[in-house]
Amino acid sequence: MYGRKMLFLQEEISIRTMARHNELGKWGEQLAERYLTDKGYYIRDYDWKFGKRDLDIVAVSEQQNLLVFVEVKTRQNDKFAEPEAAVDPKKIRNLGIAANAYIKEFALDYEIRFDILTIVGTEEAGARIEHTENAFNPLLL
Repeated sequence: MYGRKMLFLQEEISIRTMARHNELGKWGEQLAERYLTDKGYYIRDYDWKFGKRDLDIVAVSEQQNLLVFVEVKTRQNDKFAEPEAAVDPKKIRNLGIAANAYIKEFALDYEIRFDILTIVGTEEAGARIEHTENAFNPLLL
């Protein structure tokens, strides 16, 4: 009987933790969009899906004829690892596949760049934003 209650309690805690994580991620992506538009980018898409793969933000710099795929990483703090460390080779490969599909679907003709935008903080305490341009370059087909 106690084992069953413990399992439900663990599931409930896990669901609450995931909900907070998702809220933090959405807040980070909204902050990233504001940051990019303030820098002169036009946000063409956000949270674009290609199967199980997704592109956080697709931005355009018309002045540079540049299409920028921005991976947003948000963390409350960087005690354990820098947020950009979560962009590993598998993630880079998946971003390349999704970006390739995006370019083909919309028949776009821009120079391409992949950036990482890291946000460390909370809505209540404020955030530190770091924008790494040309953070990686997956092979595009």
